[in-house]
Amino acid sequence: MTDPSDSRLTIDLDALSANYRALRDAASGAEVAPAVKADAYGLGAAIVADRLWDEGARSFYTARLSEGLTLRQSLGDRDATIHVLDGVTPGSASAIEEARLTPVLNSLPQIEAWNSHARGGRLTATLHIDTGMNRLGLRLEEVRVLLGAMDRLKHVEITQVMSHLACANEPDHPLNVKQLERFHEATALFPHARRSLANSAGIFLGDDYAFDQVRPGISLYGGGPRDVPDALLKAVVTLEAPILQTRNVPRGESIGYGATYIATDNTRVAIVAAGYADGVPRAAHQRGAVWFDGQRRPMLGRVSMDLIAIDITDCDAARPGAMVQIIGPDLPVDDAAAAAGTTAYELLTRITPRARRIIR
Repeated sequence: MTDPSDSRLTIDLDALSANYRALRDAASGAEVAPAVKADAYGLGAAIVADRLWDEGARSFYTARLSEGLTLRQSLGDRDATIHVLDGVTPGSASAIEEARLTPVLNSLPQIEAWNSHARGGRLTATLHIDTGMNRLGLRLEEVRVLLGAMDRLKHVEITQVMSHLACANEPDHPLNVKQLERFHEATALFPHARRSLANSAGIFLGDDYAFDQVRPGISLYGGGPRDVPDALLKAVVTLEAPILQTRNVPRGESIGYGATYIATDNTRVAIVAAGYADGVPRAAHQRGAVWFDGQRRPMLGRVSMDLIAIDITDCDAARPGAMVQIIGPDLPVDDAAAAAGTTAYELLTRITPRARRIIR
């Protein structure tokens, strides 16, 4: 049975396809390999990968081994290259090989583990070189150590070298150029390997950052590459919830937990069936808004687990059952995230299974 008070998350696959094509056009001829980690940022990796396969995607990126295994199963016999960004973690090598996954090797111990597992044969891998993020990946000095002891790669073929940009959403940040220079230096050591550097924002830094493959994530799903809405990209997700009740709050009375909001005038309020158990950040209460009846309506008081209050003063359309847009075409995910002091990445991945999925 469908509960009429459920929040609902509509996923627009045509918008997803349009975003893929827009990113492909901006990628200067580089292969576009979608990041579908974290269940495609909460949208559903199987659904997303299936549609993007139809658009021409042949390489995908997951974070965990479990994600790679699930994606391989959902894609079936299709000859997709599925990268696992965590690489060869202890005990994972056999499962990676069996599922025909491509590990992203992040350290000398991971290289040794993959090489040892491949002994007697030869396995492929992507090599991750850290150019300034200081997260995963080999530092340049470690790469030189590796090249000085090539027996560590005796049974491994490095088919691609990648790195990750730390500040691509800030085009003028000096680290972008430094990372590009270091990436050129690193990839020159592997002249026959493909190269991949750009994430969503990196695609828009220019042709110099495109190389052979780009790895967009958030912009596939509607988030702007600069953490603000971008007219080039369409809204893929729409999160909505119904009004449960309307009420009048007299001037001077408070709304919600902690009495943090005091009505400065007589206020008409709608109580909406969504809260942080649906993925609406609790921190959104200070600047958050929803879209209803043609305009943004501010949230009033703290977001609670199951409910939010919104200002509907002078709004005749508000009645129980009417749907309120929390994220969507009229309230872009970047704007909703900024109001909560976070990013579109976090906002999308926080949407919980309680929000009923609708595929359009």
